[in-house]
Amino acid sequence: MTLAAARARVLRALSPLHPLGWVSVAAWRRCSQAGPPAALPHGGYRAWQEQAARDPAGFWADVARGWLRWDSPFHTACQPGRPAGPARWFLGGRLNVSVNCLDQHVEKSPNRVALIWERDEPGTAVHVTYRELLDLTCRLANTLKKYGIQKGDKVAIYMPVSPLSVAGMLACARIGAVHTVVFAGFSAESLAGRIMDSGCKAVITYNQGVRGGRILELKTTVDEAVKNCPSIKHVFVAQRTDNKVHMSDCDIPLEEEMTKAASVCTPESMDSEDMLFMLYTSGSTGKPKGIVHTQAGYLLYAAFTHKYVFDYQQSDVFGCVADIGWITGHSYVVYGPLCNGATSVLFESTPVYPDPGRYWEVVQRLKINQFYAAPTAIRLLLNYGEEWVKKYDRSSLKTLGSVGEPINKEAWQWFYQVVGEGRCTLVDTWWQTETGGICIAPRPSEEKAEIIPAMAMRPFFGIVPVLMDENGKVIEGNDVSGALCIAQPWPGMARTIYRDHQRFVDVYFKAYPGYYFTGDGAYRTKKGYYQITGRMDDVINISGHRLGTAEIEDAMVNSKQADHPDVPETAVIGYPHKIKGEGAFAFVVLKEQTAYTDHVKEELKTIVASKIAKYAVPDHILVVKRLPKTRSGKIMRRLLRKVVTEQSNDMGDVTTLDDPSVVKEILDAYQKYKDKSSS
Repeated sequence: MTLAAARARVLRALSPLHPLGWVSVAAWRRCSQAGPPAALPHGGYRAWQEQAARDPAGFWADVARGWLRWDSPFHTACQPGRPAGPARWFLGGRLNVSVNCLDQHVEKSPNRVALIWERDEPGTAVHVTYRELLDLTCRLANTLKKYGIQKGDKVAIYMPVSPLSVAGMLACARIGAVHTVVFAGFSAESLAGRIMDSGCKAVITYNQGVRGGRILELKTTVDEAVKNCPSIKHVFVAQRTDNKVHMSDCDIPLEEEMTKAASVCTPESMDSEDMLFMLYTSGSTGKPKGIVHTQAGYLLYAAFTHKYVFDYQQSDVFGCVADIGWITGHSYVVYGPLCNGATSVLFESTPVYPDPGRYWEVVQRLKINQFYAAPTAIRLLLNYGEEWVKKYDRSSLKTLGSVGEPINKEAWQWFYQVVGEGRCTLVDTWWQTETGGICIAPRPSEEKAEIIPAMAMRPFFGIVPVLMDENGKVIEGNDVSGALCIAQPWPGMARTIYRDHQRFVDVYFKAYPGYYFTGDGAYRTKKGYYQITGRMDDVINISGHRLGTAEIEDAMVNSKQADHPDVPETAVIGYPHKIKGEGAFAFVVLKEQTAYTDHVKEELKTIVASKIAKYAVPDHILVVKRLPKTRSGKIMRRLLRKVVTEQSNDMGDVTTLDDPSVVKEILDAYQKYKDKSSS
């Protein structure tokens, strides 16, 4: 199928769903007297989707001119990737992301609240205006410049959500430095690996973190990490607690330096395709990859999706409770909301601290209008019952959203009926680190649009999804399943994997030439809606965080401690988990002379936590004599999934196994493990 044919299929599919009239994007923009339109006019979704599918360059060019503040206009809206790879957007255009997120709003409404920092300590929210955030950003930017950080340099940010961490991201953007935010729960080894791969010159961190009433030793973790990172020249240390930490010659007390810095910092004019940030994500190999996002395209897409997926209106309070260490925090805590002049909530705590009513108490106190959370958190709170929800007033809520993983119907219904009282739009959003922003969502901005529980449903403007079969052919019609691909480029798409563009092309464009392969499978319903069915590679989704099974396997196999035997082989798979969506289940082969199996299992869990992060630790570790392998030595993980999901009566074709008797061995070992666990 050609791209034109794919577009035509999408346009045909739209017609019966939205039999509404055509309105040009240019006409809508001319009707807006103060920036982006407040809401889609009648017929908007179909009109914009048709135009974006038919003429993506023209559509996005028009939106970009009206949405962003440019230093210099672009001369070419879109340059297709050749021979394979992502397109480049808004060529010749220059702008500064921090100006779009701060300065333009300070000029109009300096005292509008930009951030509400909901600190870990209940009831201690801090409000930060756009004027104050600009001041904070400029002082931090000037501090970075004082210590040699220049345009193009890389800066690691190892901090939980806070106004200062947001200012750190925007300060890098202001001076043209590239930030890589590392989740403040990652181990020193994981942090060091990301610093070394990106070549960071500096780290911004806190002395300690606070979460769920517990102290997190952030500076200690950074100290351990930078021992192996010769590229690091300075560590900027802010104070989250009053406790003192060790400070070496390369450590800079951040707040002290910022008080001396000027409150004005001239923004660097950046090319639209200059790198804005890189964010590391796991894939099917053991090495995390640094996904690169650029300036204008990413910012536009994050802001545009924030506005129209959530139907954000000026003066709303937008509450995305994601951490900034993930792409959700980048796009829908920081860049999207701030570009739109929104008030964005920074949630530092956990959903159950000090009790399971924390989210809903915050909704009541801050009068949150849009609430965006992971299904993992919703499933967790569901188990505590309705009383913790109904204890608080949630009448301010207008839109609910789920992100990071498919949400099951039970959690969806509880979220919709109990939390939203059956009156709030609930959007189950599908997107990835690589896509930059939401690609498929139910579209609340479209009045009276049908929403089906636990389904992403409709492609966003400019997204043309197709399903592929095993032979790389486009699957036509509805009521079909296949590999989810996207047929045409969009501005928010990642541009490369840092220092490994060939890997980028191989992972995302090689499997289905001419299409972006998402790695996910999907089902297209009889009405033409899309439902995500899960990963098609060796990647698991733990609490909304994508993790390659190879990364966990490498951590365990490569461990060599004096009091721990070598692990010659292991295979990790994902399995259904009631709270986390998916959990990790490890099958481990130990050397024959190994004793004290339970002790070994605990050692392996400790190793994974120290090498990756606590959330990556397998929930179950089953010791087996051997793994199911083909004659060529490939581990047949699908058989292990069948065992764990208790589908052993349908093992499928096992003729390629080197020794089929291994299946019974593993089944027997699993049954003994299960019996022991339940006793």
